[in-house]
Amino acid sequence: MLLSVKTFPFLHRHPLVPKSRSFSTTMAHQTPATVEHVVLFKVRESVDPAAMLSGLRSLTSLNLATHLSAGPVLRPLRSSAAADLGFTHLLHSRYPSKDDLSLYAAHPDHVLVVNSHVIPSCDDVMAVDWVSHSPSLPPPPPGSALRLTFAKPKQGSSAAQLLDAIADAAPAAAEGGRILQLSYGENFSPARAKGYEVGMIAVFPGVEDLEKASEETEAAKEKVRPLLESVIVLDYVVPEGTASL
Repeated sequence: MLLSVKTFPFLHRHPLVPKSRSFSTTMAHQTPATVEHVVLFKVRESVDPAAMLSGLRSLTSLNLATHLSAGPVLRPLRSSAAADLGFTHLLHSRYPSKDDLSLYAAHPDHVLVVNSHVIPSCDDVMAVDWVSHSPSLPPPPPGSALRLTFAKPKQGSSAAQLLDAIADAAPAAAEGGRILQLSYGENFSPARAKGYEVGMIAVFPGVEDLEKASEETEAAKEKVRPLLESVIVLDYVVPEGTASL
């Protein structure tokens, strides 16, 4: 599959593009938030992903994200949808406002990385953005394990119903004390998310805690399953040396 700029227009544009960083910063100070931005990449088997990952990680120098990391997803994949789509790598970043995310998306350095490394390296890309229910979350520390979940409500259900179910299930999921952070919200970039309307990230101290939590949170998952048509579940470890603001 040959990709082009037209294949991933969202990598170059964002629906909200403020005029200046000062405007963005002012808005962020008025309404503190945690805006999550996750991009999934299906890197071709014939391609070494090192240059792409290096380029993505270099975007921390833009000083727009409070956190940015990129690396491989862990195997085995956690859901049939994840296996079918075959994503191999991901980028996770956080911003204090939607405006900061817009500035990042439109920045020439970001566009250069997309044109030089992402498009030539990938067969598929998808992205999910949401404003977290928890404002001002700190960056996940290097070495921590993330479980990323993207949910598509079944016909007759809505993202709002799914978020209510997640909110109801969250206390039970946190009872084991392993979750450092939980972030979830409704995707505000639907054109680029393959129909997945809700994003969620659970941060754990390490992979061992993540594995143990899989067994402990089964009861909480039962509250959400009846509302789901499809779910992508991926695990990821924040690389050592990841820089955050």
